[in-house]
Amino acid sequence: MILFICADLLWATRIKSTAESVGVAARPARTLEMLEARLADSPVHALVVDLEAGDTGLGLIERLRGPEASEAERAITVLAFGPHVMTDLFAQARAAGADRVVARGGFAAQLPQILRTLDDVAAP
Repeated sequence: MILFICADLLWATRIKSTAESVGVAARPARTLEMLEARLADSPVHALVVDLEAGDTGLGLIERLRGPEASEAERAITVLAFGPHVMTDLFAQARAAGADRVVARGGFAAQLPQILRTLDDVAAP
């Protein structure tokens, strides 16, 4: 399963519907509590973070990369995306532990392939 946090409903809907169309399970994790619940009830392969979600998104990345994260949680791939002009947020996402940070345009253009790849990365 892929988890995602988005700043707005349009991106959340786009990720969810694209995931469904390519056969990938995707669920929102809008808060730390939601992330914890998803981690407890499902095998999570990846977390997709819209950098416009601000501190909440960065907090989810930090949770998966911080000292309280299990080895399995640290293995979850984290991809962050945002407007290409948000270079400070790109740097913050990398510092928090994001595996990959991409511009929103590239993310949108390659969304089906990105979701398939994220789902396949952790597949046994």
